[in-house]
Amino acid sequence: MKLIGILSDTHSCWDDRYATHFKECDEIWHAGDIGDITLIERLREICPTVRAVKGNIDHGIVSRVCPEVEVFTVENINVLMTHIGGYPTRYAPGIKTILKENRTKLFISGHSHILRVMPDATLDLLHINPGAAGNQGWQKVRTLVRLTLDNGDMRDLDVIELGKLKI
Repeated sequence: MKLIGILSDTHSCWDDRYATHFKECDEIWHAGDIGDITLIERLREICPTVRAVKGNIDHGIVSRVCPEVEVFTVENINVLMTHIGGYPTRYAPGIKTILKENRTKLFISGHSHILRVMPDATLDLLHINPGAAGNQGWQKVRTLVRLTLDNGDMRDLDVIELGKLKI
């Protein structure tokens, strides 16, 4: 059993509440638009296993160390994570093929700054966009997600609201 913390679109914004909400997590996943690499380093201080993909604003060292797509398995659940992936019924070009090829059960993406948790009955998967955790963008509320994965089972999904966007 693993507790997973999921965030996206931090745009270099560090919030001490990331540590508060993710301190019990076994892994932290960042779905892109990280900003500064120090954000990943600080997440690793909370939890040594941090998986991250680069987003469309990421450059420099972030773009060199973070792939565009991560495909991995945790607790017998095939996961695909990318920044710009769309969502069920509106996948980005090529994503549906990758999801099928990898028998993905959990699809994580960011980019839209819109929190979404949606099943895809056609592909038999769960899609999560954790919304945006940073202070840039059009989201009204900053959000994080926690989820328990346990030998093929996904449960206990928590949406954590960090408050309104600070302008």
